[in-house]
Amino acid sequence: MRGCRCSMIMGFTKLIEHFNLQRKKVITINTLYVGIDVSSKSNVVYLMLPNGDKHSNFSVANSLEGSTQLVKRILSLTSHSLDTVLIDLEATSVYGDNLVYFFREDATLAPFNRKSHVLNPKQVKKFHDSYNDLPKNDYVDSFVIADCLRFGRINKEVYLGDYRYKALQNLTRARYFAVQNLTKEKQRFINVLFKKYSTMTQEKVFSTTALAVYDEFESSEVLANMDLQEPTDFIIRKGKNRFPNPDAVAKAIQKAARSSYRLPKTVNDSVNQVLSISITSTNALESQIKEFDKAIKAQMELLPNLLVSISGVGPVYSAGIMAEIGDINRFDNQAALAKCAGLAWKQHQSGGFEAEVTRLIPSGNRFLKCYLCEAAFSLVRCDKEYSDFYHLKYKEVNRCQHKRALALTARKFVRLVFRLLKDTRLYSPAK
Repeated sequence: MRGCRCSMIMGFTKLIEHFNLQRKKVITINTLYVGIDVSSKSNVVYLMLPNGDKHSNFSVANSLEGSTQLVKRILSLTSHSLDTVLIDLEATSVYGDNLVYFFREDATLAPFNRKSHVLNPKQVKKFHDSYNDLPKNDYVDSFVIADCLRFGRINKEVYLGDYRYKALQNLTRARYFAVQNLTKEKQRFINVLFKKYSTMTQEKVFSTTALAVYDEFESSEVLANMDLQEPTDFIIRKGKNRFPNPDAVAKAIQKAARSSYRLPKTVNDSVNQVLSISITSTNALESQIKEFDKAIKAQMELLPNLLVSISGVGPVYSAGIMAEIGDINRFDNQAALAKCAGLAWKQHQSGGFEAEVTRLIPSGNRFLKCYLCEAAFSLVRCDKEYSDFYHLKYKEVNRCQHKRALALTARKFVRLVFRLLKDTRLYSPAK
C-alpha cells in the first residue's frame, strides 16, 4: 500500500513538472493570447500580450467581415515581435465552428505559429470564480478566456487535420440525433396509443404494419367487433405478404382491441389525429436515417475502415467511432483516447483513505463515449472474450452492475480500437 502511494505521488509530481514545463514553453515565446467570447451575432475579443497586459478589448460581428477585421487587428501588432498566436474560444453550440475554420484557412496568418483551442464552459466558469468580485459580462469573459490560455493549463489543440473526418462527423452526428428523435417519437406514439388500445402493451404487437392497423381503423370498438378476415386482409396488403402468419397478428390486435377501454367519440377522434401525424413523422424520420446511411457509406469509402472487421461492430458504430477520433496519431496512447471519450475514473484519496467507489470523469466526447459503449455491448453478444469479461465484471459488485461492467468493457474496447487504428490492421479474435 505504501509503495502504491509513493508511486502515485511520484506520478503526480511528474505531472506537475510536465504542466510547468509546458507553461514555461508557452510564456517564454512571443505569444499573443486571443480570448473570444462567441455568440450568434457577435464575437467579443480580448488581445493579451505575452506578459499578461491588455492590448485591446473589442467586439466584431460573427461573420466573414468581422473575422477579417479581427485578423487585421492581430496583424497590426507587428511592433511587439510576435511569432505565435494562440486563439481560445468557449464552446458555444455551433457558433464558433466557422471561426475555427477561418483561422486555419486564412493565409494572412501563415507567418505565425497559430493554434486554436475550444474550452469547456465549466472550465471557464471555474477559472472565472478564482477571481474575487469579477463581474459577469461578455468583455470580462473574453479576458478570462485569454488569461486561462496564458496560464498554460491548456495543451490540447482543436483537431482539424483531415476534413474527411469532419465531414463524416457531420453525417454521423446528424444520424445520431435523427435516431434519438425517432426513439422519442415512437415513445410518444405508444403513450397516445395506450389511450386507444390500453392493453396493446401487454400483447406487444409493435410492428410497422400493426401500427398501420391501429391508425386505419376508427376505434377499438370497431376493430373488436369486425370480422377477423378484414384486419387479416389489411395486414397482408399493407405488409406486402411478408408476414408468415397474418392471422395470428390480426388475432393479437383484435384481442387487444376487445379488452381496451372505450373512449368518448370526441376524445377518440383527437387521438386518431395524433396517431396519424405521429406515424407520418416516424416514417419521415426513418427515411432520413436511410439517407444518412447512404451518405455515411459513401464517405466511409474515402477512409480505411478497419473497425468493421470486428464482429458486432457494424458500419454505424465504426463510422461514428472513426468520425469522433479522427487521426489516431493525435493521441499519444490508449489512455489519452479513453480520457477523450470520458472513459476514465476520478481518483478520491486523502491521507490513508482511498475510495473504493469512484465515478467516471464528467468531461469527454459524449458521442464517442456513446458509440464505444454501444459497440462494446454489441461485442458482448458476438465475441466470447468480451462476453466473459463483461460477465466477470458484472458479478464483482452488487450495485450498478450493468453500468460498471459496460464501462469497463468499453474501456477494454478502447485499447483494441487504438491498437487497430495505430497499426492499421484488421481484427483477429483470439481462438
